[in-house]
Amino acid sequence: MCGIVGYMGPRPAVPVVIEGLRRLQYRGYDSAGVAVHTDGGLCIVRATGKLIELEKKLDAEPLSGHLALGHTRWATHGRPSETNAHPHRTGGVAVIHNGIFENAEQIKARLTGNGSRFHSETDTEVLAHLVHSSLRTAKNLAEAVRKSLQKLKGSYAVAVMSESTPGTLVGARSGAPLIVGIGEVPGEYILASDLPALLPFTRRVIFLDDGDIAEITPKGITVTTMDGKKVRRAVTQVEMDPVSAEKGGYKHFMLKEIHEQPVAVSDALTGRLTARGLSFPAGKLDLQKIDRVIILGCGTSWHAAQIGRQWIEQLARLPASAEVASEFRYRDPVVSKSTLAIAVSQSGETADTLQALRLASERGAQTLAIVNALGSTMTREADETLLMHAGPEIGVASTKCFTNALVCLLLAAMELARIRRKLAPVGQQRILRELKHLPVWLEKVLRLESEIEKLAIRHREARNFLFLGRGDLAPVALEGALKLKEVSYIHAEGYPAGEMKHGPIAMLDRSFPVVSIMRKGAQLDKTASNLAEVRAREAPVIVIADRAGAKLAASGDDLITVPDTGDLVAPIILSVPLQLFAYHVAVHNGCDVDQPRNLAKSVTVE
Repeated sequence: MCGIVGYMGPRPAVPVVIEGLRRLQYRGYDSAGVAVHTDGGLCIVRATGKLIELEKKLDAEPLSGHLALGHTRWATHGRPSETNAHPHRTGGVAVIHNGIFENAEQIKARLTGNGSRFHSETDTEVLAHLVHSSLRTAKNLAEAVRKSLQKLKGSYAVAVMSESTPGTLVGARSGAPLIVGIGEVPGEYILASDLPALLPFTRRVIFLDDGDIAEITPKGITVTTMDGKKVRRAVTQVEMDPVSAEKGGYKHFMLKEIHEQPVAVSDALTGRLTARGLSFPAGKLDLQKIDRVIILGCGTSWHAAQIGRQWIEQLARLPASAEVASEFRYRDPVVSKSTLAIAVSQSGETADTLQALRLASERGAQTLAIVNALGSTMTREADETLLMHAGPEIGVASTKCFTNALVCLLLAAMELARIRRKLAPVGQQRILRELKHLPVWLEKVLRLESEIEKLAIRHREARNFLFLGRGDLAPVALEGALKLKEVSYIHAEGYPAGEMKHGPIAMLDRSFPVVSIMRKGAQLDKTASNLAEVRAREAPVIVIADRAGAKLAASGDDLITVPDTGDLVAPIILSVPLQLFAYHVAVHNGCDVDQPRNLAKSVTVE
């Protein structure tokens, strides 16, 4: 997702906007730009590449003013270029935009027919033209933005300013996050698409809801709906520490966040594991009425959902499914009042997952959001929220949020089992002991990093990988393959080990390494048989396993042995070596692991 920062206040606006954009760089972007109200009018500076390129331009031609917009763009419409970079301007109107206007081409054709000239390939420029036109009859900028957005379809977060109203900044959202920060000095306001951009300047924020339009002037903030009705939005005091978003001595955020997992898991469990057992915030949920569970997610969250599905079936004896949110939302799914829909999303803003959650809710399902972002849309719309408490995750490829999502899903499975009386006290205590010991096991796995790095160096030139696992390790194989693809750009597939002979085996040869994730139970002997088939094709074998699985490795295999753990938390433990493997393969191939090409941290468009 692109980054939005807007500033109005007594300070010089450009340094505030640039600092805010710097805090949003982790989301991935290909260009950046600022628009500033100066004494000479509205000025725009844009640049392709990293934020430093924009800063060089601003050093060469400094802009002074107290009202500004800034944006980091991840290309959706139009190639990465200075022309396509935001802000976009028509006349005296400047706009920045996250999301997609789905009917932009139709409106652009109509406007072009009426004499308008477009300079970019973007859908965003359409909004600039509409606002510029609407200002002729609207009573103020907020009304012009409202009238313009009523003509557009899609998801968006936008910020708009106009030369004719130098004391007004307007923001609006629908399907993409937008937050207003209330500064520490009178008349200071910061508009941003995510909290890290605000934290250097304020902790008092207003989370806008879908359909909100915020008109910001030195006198204050007025929030209205798309039909012009005034609404009140609560001011929230956030506690996130901006220092925790720094690298802390690590070379990359991704590595830092992999190593933060023991602490992150401890934070996720704090207050939830008590001397009396599990403390679960059921809140508005009536779990006794549940007879089916649907877990919704995309990418890494979908992989976590697949493991969570197995835990719910095993512990609570409830039918459960893990649904790709982007497919679920366009089906005609069978959902009832006795269905629990669990949405898993790091940001709480993932477009497809949010729409899938809404569909389930509309059809009567009870809803639970498992997210890492306090105040996100999902936390406000779901019946109940289970926060991951993973802390800021800056690296685009999710690591610690995957782990903490799994912890939360296991807690949910335990609570469902307790409610249904399917888990005896002795069984619950056993799982609680596993969870309490999980941070220690994670620390032990992280000590294997030097071994894993050597393994990564040995295989970094391979252009294809196959990851295999059985049972609850099949989703771990999918996640391991995804991590490698995301950060190293090497083709990798994850497969249930039993499915290998139904197609993938045809591709195996000496240049095609196979990563097998193994542990006691989980059909260990059958996985060993699959590996024998791999070796017969002379494909290199990498085994990631506990001691029981390690015993089945052959003399020619590469082997990483993790600590023996409880059965339920084993998928969490065995995921960490795969994260480290992907990281080191990518780094030794010269890839930017924190901002992989073509990827965004929070996907708020379809």
